[in-house]
Amino acid sequence: MKNIQRSITNYLFLFGISGIIVGLDQWTKHLVRISLELGEEWVPLPDITPFLRIVHWKNTGAAFGLLPQASVIFTVIAILVALAIIYYWPRIPSNQFGLRIALALQLGGALGNLISRLSEGIVTDWIAVGNFPVFNVADSSISVGVAVLVIATWRDERRKGEESVADVAEEVDREDRAQEADPAV
Repeated sequence: MKNIQRSITNYLFLFGISGIIVGLDQWTKHLVRISLELGEEWVPLPDITPFLRIVHWKNTGAAFGLLPQASVIFTVIAILVALAIIYYWPRIPSNQFGLRIALALQLGGALGNLISRLSEGIVTDWIAVGNFPVFNVADSSISVGVAVLVIATWRDERRKGEESVADVAEEVDREDRAQEADPAV
């Protein structure tokens, strides 16, 4: 019974973070679809026009409009990624918070765009920053999740390296003390 409770609590974190992202993603896409015609722009503050605008854009490809003819492939990939994260989730140690956040962000982003593809046939993109391709909350979540994953993995490997160096130094110190105690060694 305790394992079931722990498993439920464990998954609540994953589905809570992912659910917030999916909800925010779907809500913002809906607002853009009902407020702007396809291709129409809205600039809340004229001074930021060259840097940030809201534009109603459709995307049949991957994040940032990459590979527009591969919608079916990205649908399958999103399903596989979501299933892999859900399957892998219980195997992540609870002290690896960065990895947990990264996967929750990636799951939320993958599900947000998957829901759009399945319900609308396209993904609504709406955030335009400078000359960068137009994107949405789900795309941002996936990108931030990847960045967090890279940083968390780097920190974990760095920590393991430092521990390994400390273990070698401790072993050398122990051998030195043993040799001092018994010069015949």
